[in-house]
Amino acid sequence: MKNNRHDPEIITSLQNPRVKEVTALQSSSSLRREKGLFVVEGIREVERCLESGFRLRSVFYCPSVCRHIPSCDSFRRSHVPTPSEGVRVFEVSEAVYGKMAYRGGTEGILAVVYGNAGDRSLEALDRVLSDDTSAPLIVVVESVEKPGNLGAMLRTADASGVSAVLVCDPHTDLYNPNLIRASLGGVFTRNIAVCSSEEAIAWLKARSISILTAQLQDSELYYDTDMTRPTALVFGTEADGLTDIWRRAADAHIRIPMLGRIDSLNVSASMAVLCYEALRQRHEQPQR
Repeated sequence: MKNNRHDPEIITSLQNPRVKEVTALQSSSSLRREKGLFVVEGIREVERCLESGFRLRSVFYCPSVCRHIPSCDSFRRSHVPTPSEGVRVFEVSEAVYGKMAYRGGTEGILAVVYGNAGDRSLEALDRVLSDDTSAPLIVVVESVEKPGNLGAMLRTADASGVSAVLVCDPHTDLYNPNLIRASLGGVFTRNIAVCSSEEAIAWLKARSISILTAQLQDSELYYDTDMTRPTALVFGTEADGLTDIWRRAADAHIRIPMLGRIDSLNVSASMAVLCYEALRQRHEQPQR
């Protein structure tokens, strides 16, 4: 129902087609690809999405949730467009919001976003990195399976100032709702390319970026390895590690010492250790 042409449409039924579309987009990567749409929840996440140039198709907000969030009103005034701007705005009941939201605690704001703003190719990455005169620090993730792990890695990439992330042969898409949430919007703030491992290796070799693979076998301790030069840190899955193509392509194999009975860290924790070691080295030593 609508109050007048200036007010948002109010949705209270769980059977509303728009509610069904949002829940389907949340759960289906194939539908996200087919429609070129994805869902973003939360004030910070939507803000970072907009700052990265993505366009909103629709916004849903829940007044009964928003009133408990001090920043919600200012967010709505600053970022929620009017219908005249081509974006549909909906006010939803708490039950409807609970149905649509992938996870709780997302501040009563949810947006459906067009997915065509993000060029995730290596060619696009070249254009972005061409202005970077310092030695780039690249993170490579091979065949990541868990969206939460990749999201946590993108959050670390943002925090540690990584130049770019290459997501190779992924088993999840970048707009999985759990990934977006786990990254706190880092999927929008970092330079990311999606490609095959073969394409990534050729790209890194062509740019004389040293490939360091994180692995236990035939490796040296990470803090004995120079990371001040142009460097790519490569991580595999927790279950299977890296494939042979990366082991063969590596300029060095590095490891984090394991002093207990468990022989590996969560991949996002391993990435944090190595990224901050690279950051430490680059702050303490002149870059080569």
